[in-house]
Amino acid sequence: MSLSTLRIIAFILGIFLITLAVSMLIPMLTLLAYSRADDLDAFLWSSLATAVAGIAMVIPGRPKDAQLRPRDMYLLTTASWLVVCIFAALPMVLIHHISYTDAFFETMSGITTTGSTVLVGLDNASPGLLIWRSMLHWLGGIGFIGMAVAILPLLRVGGMRLFQTESSDWGDKVMPRSHMAAKYILLIYSGLTLVSFLALWAAGMTPFDAINHAMSLISTGGFSTSDMSLANWPQPSIHWIAVVVMIFGSLPFTLYVATLRGNRRALLKDHQVRGFLGFLLITWLIFGTWLWLNSDNSWLDAFRIVAVNVTSIVTTTGVALGDYTTWGSFAVLLFFYLTFVGGCSGSTAGGLKIFRFQVAYVLLKANLQQLIHPRAVIKQQYNNHNLDEEIVRSLITFSFFFAITIGLIALGLALIGLDWVTALTAAATAVCNVGPGLGPIIGPAGNFSSLPDSAKWLLTLGMLLGRLEILTVLVLVTRAFWRH
Repeated sequence: MSLSTLRIIAFILGIFLITLAVSMLIPMLTLLAYSRADDLDAFLWSSLATAVAGIAMVIPGRPKDAQLRPRDMYLLTTASWLVVCIFAALPMVLIHHISYTDAFFETMSGITTTGSTVLVGLDNASPGLLIWRSMLHWLGGIGFIGMAVAILPLLRVGGMRLFQTESSDWGDKVMPRSHMAAKYILLIYSGLTLVSFLALWAAGMTPFDAINHAMSLISTGGFSTSDMSLANWPQPSIHWIAVVVMIFGSLPFTLYVATLRGNRRALLKDHQVRGFLGFLLITWLIFGTWLWLNSDNSWLDAFRIVAVNVTSIVTTTGVALGDYTTWGSFAVLLFFYLTFVGGCSGSTAGGLKIFRFQVAYVLLKANLQQLIHPRAVIKQQYNNHNLDEEIVRSLITFSFFFAITIGLIALGLALIGLDWVTALTAAATAVCNVGPGLGPIIGPAGNFSSLPDSAKWLLTLGMLLGRLEILTVLVLVTRAFWRH
């Protein structure tokens, strides 16, 4: 890799750090509004350190003739997530006086919109810290949308080329220029956050709780301002608003752009969106009826509780309404399966993504038809795209290494000393960017604070791998990548 390429990557990383330093002004203003000047120094010094590092990277300037090749984007994507997390963790160390391991874990969980936490006593925590955690979700969510719709299809990662037109995933040419589409996506993302904030405020949350949860829900992150998560607010209206916002965050943002541009049926015609919404509705009905028959809840209450928790897990948000691990073995196993599903491509959600399950069904159906009619030419299409050999190979490779990554991290956690339930579900929730695991330690009623530091670093790696679609990071450890 040439020096000019490294210089341009450092220049871009410097811009990210300067943006992060400016973002720290919001927690400072929040602390001033709440008269909590004792925590102000933490963000002030963190912002200065971040700004100095960013300016140092920007000062050499951008090489005039340097161009980033697709392979260079792998390094830029991974480095940006790591560098931002390194500096974004500083306020947590200074405010909470926790170890850098815990701070980095919390920050990676925030920026990857995972939602796993090591912090307790959130109800009485510093308002600056709470708003910073939610902002990490919000910034990570819009950052992942940009990566998912512009970078991953270009890099042909995990079947994402299904959503590629020309050089990036802007749907069916919803905008003439990609930078204009990016502005529209940012506008939509901000607009949905504002609407969510107003709705949650009107439903009974305080303005501070409402803005935190609006950023957390639209980014499908999961951080809350209460240790009890959504169970701290008993109003059913808040629960249903949360469900709607999580769904909004899990739909393809390029289709929102298409809708604004006049294609009113863009969302409804998309196979991925219809499959995702249909899957949620069927799961709500079946699971809600089961909970009604096996608990003292009315059907409407059971349906609401199930809708919140199922939507939270499927969309990889991670907020919780009660401890669903006490519902019995069937519920626990079902929630474990739901951990892997995920939302739509081009959204803030993690997981395998619903389109990969749909493509797998198309391939299965075609193979069964081929067995019955060996000489027939079976056409394989998904969402009006032909499933060529390259797409199928990419899908299989991604899915295989997705499962292998979870298995290896689980083995590593078991080697560290965690029980098998905690090890397996922690690995799954980290790589799928869901948040809570299962069991008494990391379940929806617990957190990750009691895990050994080595386990936290391993899970941090899992969060990064899952958020960046595995292959984007793995390619960096190959000899071929670094060969000139």
